[in-house]
Order: sequence, then structure tokens, then C-alpha cells
Amino acid sequence: MDSEMLMNVADYARAARRKLRKDVHDYYEGGALDEITLRENVAGWERLKLYYHVLAGVGPRELSTFVLGQRISMPIAFAPTAFHRLACADGEIAAAKAAKAVGTLFILSSLSNTAMEAVFAQAASPRWFQLYIYKDKEITRALVQRAEAAGAEAIVLTVDAPGLGTRERDGRNRFSLPAGLAVANLAPLGKGNIPDVQGSGLAAYVHDNFKSDLSFADLDWLCSCTRLPIIVKGVCRGDDAGRISDHGAKAIVVSNHGGRQLDTAPATCEVLPHVVDVVGDRCEVYVDGGIRRGSDVLKAIALGARAVLLGRPILWGLCAGSEQGAAHVLEILRRELDEAMLLCGCTKLSDVRASLLRP
Repeated sequence: MDSEMLMNVADYARAARRKLRKDVHDYYEGGALDEITLRENVAGWERLKLYYHVLAGVGPRELSTFVLGQRISMPIAFAPTAFHRLACADGEIAAAKAAKAVGTLFILSSLSNTAMEAVFAQAASPRWFQLYIYKDKEITRALVQRAEAAGAEAIVLTVDAPGLGTRERDGRNRFSLPAGLAVANLAPLGKGNIPDVQGSGLAAYVHDNFKSDLSFADLDWLCSCTRLPIIVKGVCRGDDAGRISDHGAKAIVVSNHGGRQLDTAPATCEVLPHVVDVVGDRCEVYVDGGIRRGSDVLKAIALGARAVLLGRPILWGLCAGSEQGAAHVLEILRRELDEAMLLCGCTKLSDVRASLLRP
């Protein structure tokens, strides 16, 4: 598809579908079980209505914000997603360069196809590293130490994957990584290969390696073994968010893993205001899941999010156009957010309040 015809995120999704092998497309697109949460993440933002102001004297919009004290050009950032080289040859390096080009936060997945040192060398600040806790904590500690040395400025601990939710598409496709690709960050630690098994190789990898009895003690341990701030990703409840804040996290990501873990978990837009109400000003709150339009970003800000994180849309951009495609996806959403702010009567992000979501 001609880049001039890629006008929105859905266009990029269609372009990616045409280019990707079926097993890769299903891996990126799929959710758990009946994929109800997967669909609800998108539908939830669509159901929220904007009760816009008029005659508000709106001037040029200011879209920049801060995450953990660092300025980003807009409240739209890169979520950590695995295996970017399935989307394009330059993989995570293309994604890091795209984030740098648009001036926003980049979060590298621990399950990347490119070693963190090579990726962070191409990434601008802020750059964070996403982490799973392995059964062998020395593997986890080694990853954290490498991330610190490579220039990561925060650790994003994913807590909603003590095991892998059943993704039936991956099981049918016997999803694994093709020859030549590995979990690059784990390869030096002997954990770089996704097994070729009957069913999902990734599910087998997670079962064999990830710590299934995660607890607040693990969060305390992580906080004790790094100087970097900890962000906890995968939160679905206000009471959990409050305890996570009490245990030292500097930020929380409201997330259901893109609908890929527990099916029938609520859409993230439903959870977000409850988390914000509980944690207040104690830590920053971000949200991912189902963001497809700039108006969705505005709704998330109205519900109390500091910023949104994009997963699948970045992958679609990488597939359709590598670095330039991923950057263009962000620019599309920036333009749409700017337009939504103008039409809602908002000059700056602090004008975007919950009152916009009710008459």
C-alpha cells in the first residue's frame, strides 16, 4: 500500500495483515481463549463519548508531558512488545529509532530479537527495559544489571504473566521463532530458544522459565537489587495498585496484556479510573490496550492516565514501513489527539478532565 494511503491505524493493520505470514499475524493479533477482552479493549474506548466544550478560545495545543520527570513530546509511547524482527528486518532497532524520531518513551521487551545493548545504543532518553521474573532469580538479576549498564533508565516489571494465557491461534499454528531468531537478551544465559513443540512454543517457554508464584516479596526483591525506578505493568485492580505503590513502585501501567492473558478481564478503560482514584499522586499511572485513535488517547488522559502505551499499532507500523512506518503511526495519533483537543476546547493536557466524558 502506498504510504500516502495509510491514513490511520486501521490502514496500517490491514497493510500488516497482507504482508505477514499467518502464524506471525496470529501471534501479534491474537488474544486469550475467546478473545473477549481483546475486543473489549478497543470497544471500551469507542463506547466512551466526548461531551466537548465550545467557545473555549483554544490556542495552539501543547501535547508534551513528563514521565518520571523526563519530557516526552506527547502522551503516547511505545509499549514493550516481543519479537520485532518478525515484523521487519531491523526489528527493535527500527522501533527505537522511531521513538527517538518522534521524541517519546521507548520500552524494550526482554523478549526482543535484538540484544538490549544494540537497541539502547540507538534509543534516545527516556528508554526503559521490561522484565519478567524468571524461576532462576540470578537470571533476572543479570538482566537487570545488563539493562543498567546498557543505559536503561527504568525497569518495567510485568506481573500479569506468571503463566501464559491460552492463545488458541498460537496453539493451532505451533508458534515458535523461525531459524535465525532467538530471545536475544536471554541467549547468553542459556534461555534464548523458544522450543518447537506440539502447541505453542512460547507457552512452553513461559511454563519452563517464568516464576509462577509471583508475590509482593518479588517486587521488594527487585526494588532492592537495582537503583533504577520500578514501574509495575499489568494491574487490573485499585487495591492491588495501592499495595504496589506502598511497596515502592514509581508508576503503574493499567494493562491486561492486550487481552492475551485472562479472557473476560475488564477493558483497561474500565479499570483505569479505579486505579487512579486509589493511588492519587503517589505514583504515575499509564494505560495500554485498544488505543486506536487520538480521541482514545484524550479519553485516557481524561480518566487520569499520564500517558498511553501502544503495542500492536507499533508492530503494524514496523511491518508496513519499518522505522518510518512506526514513526508515522505515532504522528497519525499525535495529529488526531491535537484535533480532538481543539474540538473539545482544550489547549493543554491539563484542560483534559473527566468532565469531558459526561454531560
